Amino acid sequence: MDDVTRLLAIEDIRQLKARYYRCMDTKDWEGLAKVFAPDAIFDLREVNSVRHPLTGLWEPPYGGEADVHRGHAAVLTMIRDAVTKLITVHHGHMGEVEITSDTTARAIWAMEDVISNAPGEPAMHLHGYGHYHDTYLKLDGGWAIQTTRITRLRLSRG
Repeated sequence: MDDVTRLLAIEDIRQLKARYYRCMDTKDWEGLAKVFAPDAIFDLREVNSVRHPLTGLWEPPYGGEADVHRGHAAVLTMIRDAVTKLITVHHGHMGEVEITSDTTARAIWAMEDVISNAPGEPAMHLHGYGHYHDTYLKLDGGWAIQTTRITRLRLSRG
């Protein structure tokens, strides 16, 4: 792959990830459906775990296989069920995108998310920092997220 084609692929992937965040936060389910590959996997085993600064242990321990959502429909259902009744703000920053072949790529995105209940619901507020670890597949219609995994550096609840 020549340099210009590689840079265009990186920009396409950056646009795709931005669309993922926007569609999730605005509850644009039709748009969100277009960002995932048919065999997408969303791994949430580490989403609630943060390494303790003194012990180095993950608190709470990682989740299990039930926290791994496999297939396009399962991924979209999980996201919709998780955020429909919440106010969410997700920011992705400083993507480290690597094109691994003409049709595959991987990236790590620094992220911050703020999640709270809608007005009139019991108070709940979560503010997290961490990373998305993604792989991508180039399909006929463009790039799509094939796998994604969230890890946390910090998680505040209030």
